[in-house]
Amino acid sequence: MAAPKRILVACGTAIATSTVVAKAIEEGLAERGIKVITRQCKAAEVKGLVPDADLVVTTTPVPKDLGVPVIQTLAFLTGVGKEDALNQIEEALKD
Repeated sequence: MAAPKRILVACGTAIATSTVVAKAIEEGLAERGIKVITRQCKAAEVKGLVPDADLVVTTTPVPKDLGVPVIQTLAFLTGVGKEDALNQIEEALKD
């Protein structure tokens, strides 16, 4: 069995927004049979935490040259495009 993928979820303050996004990602991917571990952080912390991540999902701009895929989306907050965002995440996590 493959180890869960690690997703860094970033927002401006790492309080409410990243919590909502992280839970939506976990639930959406669980429905697809994909186990993930999410970690919430501030956008300013991404560069220091990215070595432990397979993917960064963010609601605010972060550098793109992090060595892992970066998906910037508000879909998990608005509900608009949520399935597309989950598809992008699933694709980015494929080995």
